[in-house]
Amino acid sequence: MLEIKNLTKIYKGGKRAVDNLSLTVEKGDIFAFIGHNGAGKSTTIKACVGIMDFNSGDILIDGHSVKADPLYCKSQIAYIPDNPDVYEYMTGIQYLNFIGDVFKVEISQRIALIDKYSKLFEIDKSLGDPISSYSHGMRQKLVIIGALIHKPKLMIMDEPFVGLDPKASFIVKNVMREMCEQGMAIFFSTHVLEVAEKLCNKVAIIKDGKLIKVGYTEEIVGNESLEEVFLDSAEISSLFSKEGSEGEE
Repeated sequence: MLEIKNLTKIYKGGKRAVDNLSLTVEKGDIFAFIGHNGAGKSTTIKACVGIMDFNSGDILIDGHSVKADPLYCKSQIAYIPDNPDVYEYMTGIQYLNFIGDVFKVEISQRIALIDKYSKLFEIDKSLGDPISSYSHGMRQKLVIIGALIHKPKLMIMDEPFVGLDPKASFIVKNVMREMCEQGMAIFFSTHVLEVAEKLCNKVAIIKDGKLIKVGYTEEIVGNESLEEVFLDSAEISSLFSKEGSEGEE
């Protein structure tokens, strides 16, 4: 569903934000993308959804290149950014209908799904209010609903749990499982390693633009926790061990 092939992105000044990265997300995958701040997660995600150009490599969505066939690729995905910037002058229902129009969602399906998810996320009574009055969490819920109503083949999310209360986070995780059981694929970045370990069947760890681990979660984790694997990969656990030994001297 998503194939990243030798992706490289170099910023002005020569910084390699992403360096020859390759991975594949298949139908039914809930795929976590983890790394420290500045590791290259958001750059990779923005390249996948077509809002950032890249220097070399290619990205395929449902077999189509995001460079050669961008409109088709965008029609197959839903993108949830780390900051839910939406049109504040619209009401919630106007925004959802706008998304429905863009993706040509049939009216009866649109009404049914908006009703289902707005009640599930408990913002149905606020859909008539201007988005400018929404909290960060409400905006995040609105963007998630907008992503779900056109039934994308691939959902790409950048830190989707930021700003959500525990109940909403629980609902999002259940919806993610439900959608993937129906054949969707999900690729998302997160710093919440416990969620990634419990929710995802696959995981990739990126460090300084390079992919250092990728595969099935249970194989990568082994007898450790994902947190321990990540900290070892980031060479943080050894730093603490060093500090501890220095303190003992």
